[in-house]
Amino acid sequence: MKIIKGSVTAAKGFYSSGIHCGIKKSKKDLALIYSSKLCNAAAVYTTNQVKGEPLYVTMKHIKDGKAQAIIINSGNANTCTGEDGKKKAFMMTDLTSKALGIDKENVLVASTGVIGVPLPIGTIENGMDRLVGALGKDEEGNASEAIMTTDTINKTIALAFSIGDKTVTIGGMAKGSGMIHPNMATMLSFITTDLNIEQHLLQEALRESVNKSYNRISVDGDTSTNDMAVILANGEAQNTLITEKNDHYSVFLDALNYVNTYLAKLIAKDGEGATKLIECQVIGANSEETAEILSKSVIKSNLVKAACFGADANWGRILCALGYSNIELDIHKIDVGFESPEGSMTVYQCGMPIIFDEVKAKKILKAPEIKILVNLNQGDKSAAAWGCDLTYEYVRINGDYRS
Repeated sequence: MKIIKGSVTAAKGFYSSGIHCGIKKSKKDLALIYSSKLCNAAAVYTTNQVKGEPLYVTMKHIKDGKAQAIIINSGNANTCTGEDGKKKAFMMTDLTSKALGIDKENVLVASTGVIGVPLPIGTIENGMDRLVGALGKDEEGNASEAIMTTDTINKTIALAFSIGDKTVTIGGMAKGSGMIHPNMATMLSFITTDLNIEQHLLQEALRESVNKSYNRISVDGDTSTNDMAVILANGEAQNTLITEKNDHYSVFLDALNYVNTYLAKLIAKDGEGATKLIECQVIGANSEETAEILSKSVIKSNLVKAACFGADANWGRILCALGYSNIELDIHKIDVGFESPEGSMTVYQCGMPIIFDEVKAKKILKAPEIKILVNLNQGDKSAAAWGCDLTYEYVRINGDYRS
C-alpha cells in the first residue's frame, strides 16, 4: 500500500465538489460525490433510535446495493423534522438525479448540523447547478470542507495498492468532532474505490472495518442521530471480480482498515476543544473482544480524559475505568504505563503502584499524541481505541452550539 495525494476522487471515475449554498452564513455547506459508472454500494448507520431523515432515505435507496452519487449538506441535520424533513431529504435526491441525469434511486443523501431545524431546501435547489458544474477531481478539498461542522481540519486520505496486475485506488473523507462515541458517532464517512468486488463482500468488509475503526473512538460519550459510513466501488480498476474471501479480498480489507482507522483517529484528535489524541492499547488479553471493551472503557472516561488534559499521570482513574467495564480482571497481574514521542514509563505493575518520576511523566503526557498502555498479562490478544482529552473549550463550544 502507498499513500497518495487525494481523497474521494483519487479512484478512477469519481468526481466531487463543494460549495456554499446558504445553509450556513458563509462557509461551504453542500457537497457532492459522483461516479461516472453505477457502483456497488454499502453502508452502516448510527445505532441511535432517533435517526436523521436522510438516513431513512439512504437506507431505502441502497437496498439494491447500488448507488452512483451522494449529496451531503452541513449546518442542518434534518433530524426530528417529521414528514416535512423526510420529504426534503427525498427532494435532495430528486434534485441531484435531475441535475446529473441519473436515476434518483441511485442517489444517497446525508446531513449534519443542528437538530430540529427545518431544512432550507430552497437554498439547496438554488445551488444545485453550481454544485454539479463544479464537479471535478477537487484537488482543493472543497467537498471535504463542505461537510464540516465544528471540525477544525479536513479529514481525507487516499491509498493505492495492487490486486493481481492491476493498481487499485481507495480514498475517503470524513467529518466529526463532537457527539462522538463507539457504535458510530456524529460522523460521516465516505469511501470510494475503483475496485471490482461483489456487493455482499463490500458490505461485509465495511462492517468489519467500521467495528475496528469508527466504533473504537469516543470524544464525549454521545452517540449521534445522523452517523453514516458509505462505500462506493465502481470497478474501474478492472481487476478480476472478487467473489470470495481470498487473498485479494484480504488485501482490500487491509487497505480499507487503514483508510478508516486513519480517518477515525483524525476524528478523535479533532474532538471539540481537544488538545491531544489519546490511544489506549490493551494487550495480554484472552480475547480481542475483551481488549476492545477495556480500551473503550478507558478512552471514554471523563476522569481519564481530564487527567490527560492536565498531564496528570493519575493511573488510578485508568484502573477505575477498567474495573467498571464488566470484564472480569485479575488486578494483581495488570501493568499500566504511558508513552509519547517524549518517552515511556510504567506507573503501575503487577497490581502494585511503583515509584516513578512525576516530572518525566508530565513531560510524556504534555505531548499532542499520547498512549495509555495496559497489559493484562493473561493472554496474547490485543486491541486499541482512540479518544481525546476533555477541556474547558469543549464546554464553551457546546454551551452555545445552536447560536
